[in-house]
Amino acid sequence: MKFNKDIISKSEKTSFQKFLSEQSFWVTIALILICFVMYFVEEAFSSKDNVYNIARNFSFIGIMAISMTLVIITSGIDLSVGSIMGLTGIICGLFLDAQYLPEWYSKSAFYESNYVWVGIVFALIAGIIIGAVNGYLIAYLNLSSFVVTLGMMAIARSLAIVVSNNKMFYEFGPKDEMFFKLGGGQFLGLANITWLLIFLTILMGLVLNYTTYGKHVYAVGSNKKAAELAGINIRWIEMSVYMLSGFFAAISAVMIVSWMGSVTNGLGYTYELRVIAASVIGGANLMGGVGGTYGAFIGAALMETIRNSLLMAGIDPNWQGTFLGIFIVAAVWLEKVKNKKNN
Repeated sequence: MKFNKDIISKSEKTSFQKFLSEQSFWVTIALILICFVMYFVEEAFSSKDNVYNIARNFSFIGIMAISMTLVIITSGIDLSVGSIMGLTGIICGLFLDAQYLPEWYSKSAFYESNYVWVGIVFALIAGIIIGAVNGYLIAYLNLSSFVVTLGMMAIARSLAIVVSNNKMFYEFGPKDEMFFKLGGGQFLGLANITWLLIFLTILMGLVLNYTTYGKHVYAVGSNKKAAELAGINIRWIEMSVYMLSGFFAAISAVMIVSWMGSVTNGLGYTYELRVIAASVIGGANLMGGVGGTYGAFIGAALMETIRNSLLMAGIDPNWQGTFLGIFIVAAVWLEKVKNKKNN
């Protein structure tokens, strides 16, 4: 009887009770504590400009961490997101800088009217295509996600170098101010990129929790064989999350190029580690089946807050990697402890 009561009590947990048991809740508490301590340690930490900068900086990572969380939920990993960001950023810059385009196109009326949107669209399409290649090799050819995305990481970075010819793109034509406002603008005290992160966090959270697609993503990660027997197209689900990963990396690329006003082939270098870390710290389980968009959001926020706090406290920023590694190991260990307890 006691066993049955335990099962019933677990199933009757409210959404709030479930949130309290999630890793993302404790990450939120850690973030609040760090902010509380830094408020007294360094007055400038809580200044409007610093809070704005923290929110803006973690948004680029947070957007990619959302799609990375979906990949991890399906028991996969995408090591190529940083390189995809670099390549799509170069593609965006290439189409915006007229001196590198054929004269018949750069002198046309169509270019004058639409070149900003053409650059953005081509960058986003490139991200989707690269993600589709990753997804096809992993889902339909049954290759390891680690090996495939590791290879794509090298390929995309190499292509970024070849396409850019080791040059910086920064002359973005007569409508460059419009483009710069996209990533560099703000609304109601928050950067546009932060509002975009908030929107995507809510949107993908709703998709994961309230749509058939989202339920299938969790099902594939929890038990791929059972999901297939239940009639779920597991190959399409797997391929689609890598397409989303490439797409979100391209979104971040466009926004960061717009904010910086220039792009080089070094864009996104080592970002894959930070993106994966944000997802794992936020509660995504590398074994699959567990994770959420809020966790990706708060994980990215915690990482950037730690980096900023180290700078504010006068600590060598090179220690950031140490803290990051500790948090990743701690997050995985806590997830393992929780799984043992649940079992």
